[in-house]
Amino acid sequence: MTHWFHRNPLKATAPVSFNYYGVVTGPSASKICNDLRSSRARLLELFTDLSCNPEMMKNAADTYFSLLQGFINSLDESTQESKLRYIQNFKWTDTLQGQVPSITEDEAKEVYRSLKIAAGIFKHLKESHLPKLITPAEKGRDLDSRLVEAYIIQCQAEAQEVTIARAIELKHAPGLIAALAYETANFYQKADHTLSSLEPAYSAKWRKYLHLKMCFYTAYAYCYHGQTLLASDKCGEAIRSLQEAEKFYANAEALCKEYGETKGPGPTVKPSGHLFFRKLGNLVKTTLEKCQRENGFIYFQKIPTEAPQLELKANYGLVEPVPFEFPPISTHWTPETLAAFDLTKRPKDDSTKPKPEEEVKPVKEPDIKPQKDTGCYIS
Repeated sequence: MTHWFHRNPLKATAPVSFNYYGVVTGPSASKICNDLRSSRARLLELFTDLSCNPEMMKNAADTYFSLLQGFINSLDESTQESKLRYIQNFKWTDTLQGQVPSITEDEAKEVYRSLKIAAGIFKHLKESHLPKLITPAEKGRDLDSRLVEAYIIQCQAEAQEVTIARAIELKHAPGLIAALAYETANFYQKADHTLSSLEPAYSAKWRKYLHLKMCFYTAYAYCYHGQTLLASDKCGEAIRSLQEAEKFYANAEALCKEYGETKGPGPTVKPSGHLFFRKLGNLVKTTLEKCQRENGFIYFQKIPTEAPQLELKANYGLVEPVPFEFPPISTHWTPETLAAFDLTKRPKDDSTKPKPEEEVKPVKEPDIKPQKDTGCYIS
């Protein structure tokens, strides 16, 4: 089954030893450093472990961040920073410059929840940590607020796709499906607009993906809105809505090809190869033919020149990021442990700073082979 969601490459990071020779003056501080080293290594291993599940990832992240917080925040829970705040530099690759639609209900819920959590983490980063950067993020780099905002919106949009697939599977009212699809298309359009001021050389591929998803879900919205109009005996308007769905679906097909031909970071997914994508084309075609047939025999209504305005609002099913909080600071952090880090004994030649020529090797992501596409069923 080919992939459905576009992903930029996983960020790679330079090794961190947490060795502070001279600074660490006691066994409690030494244990903190050893635990940080092993917990960070474990967390990074899980990024490419196909057997990893969300619970394993959360536990590993909580363990690492509970230890790391002693380097960030004061132990007395005040707003002051830890005296160790600037003892360690981290080096990461930059993602731009430098899931399966046929799933079980439990898997769908896990995808849905994971995307909402991811949106919450990105939002927490943007609101709580980007303003504290010593130097502003370079334009187009991963900590550029535009990129972080695009990630937030994309996570929301993709989580909402799960909601739409579920609503279709359960045969919910066409009006609800149309509204959810319209809201999702707006999410993708907003994410695309957020990236519009970045250099096309490294943002074009990502933007093609966002644009094709916008067209795809706009087609969905017009298709199901047409069904709602037909049910209200507004056959002429229904035909015009279906014609608009046909147009946006054709645009999405063309953008799929352009996306596949556009160079840029991240693996190329193949949305047009999915049964979920192809089924919409068939649905638009058969629904439009039905409307035209019934208008020729029953309604005899004039087809409007202008497409109906989609002013649809979903009354439920909209995705909001799950608020993120760091885990409680590790119990290993005590005033005595912090005192065991003596910054006055820090070497003047700061070896913890990454060398300019130091290269961070890219993450070798697991090669998940496409499987047979069995459709977008969530049951």
